[in-house]
Amino acid sequence: MSDLKAICIYCGSGKGADPAFEQAAIDLGRLLAREGIRLVYGGGSLGLMGAAARACLDAGGKVTGIIPQFLVDMEVMLPEVSELIVTADMHERKRLMFEHADAFVALPGGIGTLEEVVEQMTWAQLGQHAKPIMLANVAGFWDPLVTLLAHMKDNAFIRSGFELSYGVAQSIDEILPKMRKRLGQLAARAKDETAVELGKM
Repeated sequence: MSDLKAICIYCGSGKGADPAFEQAAIDLGRLLAREGIRLVYGGGSLGLMGAAARACLDAGGKVTGIIPQFLVDMEVMLPEVSELIVTADMHERKRLMFEHADAFVALPGGIGTLEEVVEQMTWAQLGQHAKPIMLANVAGFWDPLVTLLAHMKDNAFIRSGFELSYGVAQSIDEILPKMRKRLGQLAARAKDETAVELGKM
């Protein structure tokens, strides 16, 4: 993976209490369009989901919406997306969102957003992927989660060798530079590991 071609966004289907949340979703959508990065998301038209997708489309970007059949009516899907995938269930939706993305960003959201980003952290922790994961900490929204994760580590439930791989961006503009830095680190590590293996031959 040499660069970021598609980024999956997890975020709320509501706008939240702080207007900064919606503005961040709009800014991220526009940023991905400007950078030529496809936005992958849950396919809805409401809340932060709709704001990010519309902003990306309005700025000339590409958007892939992935939504399960039972949520098509409930979340009022966004038909204008570049690509719409309707899945049989939530499990297929999450798998396809993962497969279509090179990295993940969590904007503010509710239980679904939390579950999705923590699942990616878990898969990365277990060595199932090395895609960058970023918490977009708009107005300090993710501070309690960062504190909880540190608490888990302090209490030896996140043990040495199983550290969590994620970043925290305090602004939308920090997201892509931090992700690209992470990709560079992963590429360097893979090169070193290949050199070690060749040295053993």
